[in-house]
Order: sequence, then C-alpha cells, then structure tokens
Amino acid sequence: MLYSIIGLFALGAIGGMYLLALVLQNKETPKAVALIHGAFVATALILLIVYSRSNGPGFTESIVLFVVAATGGAYLFLRDVTGKSIPKWLAVGHGLIAVTGFVFLLYSAFFKH
Repeated sequence: MLYSIIGLFALGAIGGMYLLALVLQNKETPKAVALIHGAFVATALILLIVYSRSNGPGFTESIVLFVVAATGGAYLFLRDVTGKSIPKWLAVGHGLIAVTGFVFLLYSAFFKH
C-alpha cells in the first residue's frame, strides 16, 4: 500500500509541475489537469492517513505538510475556477511544501522503518 501511496503522490506531482509551469508563464491552466492532480494527491493523502493509523506515527510530518499543501492547493483551485489570478508566490510555496512532504514521506518509508 505504501508504494501505491508514493506512486499516487508522484503522479500528482507531475501534474502539479505542469500546472506550476503554466502559472509561472501566465498561461491558462486546464481545469481537468487541476482536478486530476487534486484527485491523485487527495487519494494519496487519505490512504497515507489510513496507512499511518495502522502502522504507527512515523508519517506525521509528511501528513502535516501535505495537509498544509492541500489547503493552499484548494485555495489556488478556487481562485482559478472563479477567474481570479493565481499568485505565483503561493503556487511556488504550495509546490515547495508538497515536495518537502514527499521527501519526508520517502525518508519515513525507506529509512525510518
């Protein structure tokens, strides 16, 4: 299950990098890609929480970071679908927090256990 979680986050990250590139170029972001990105990472986060509950608290740091990133991502998506501009600093911060959460996840998965 842990490998599936990591894979879902990785797939979500690919979509996120594509969306970030568009935001930084002041281009329109495809809503379908944003929805797929969100679906992958939301599923991965829910699975990570379930996995963590049955396998100990070793993933707390990554869960907290992913929840913070998800909150920022939801705000970015809301701004996007309502036609408001997406702040570049927030899009970059969202990505950096998510990447940090992913690094903590990989560390916890492969070096803590």
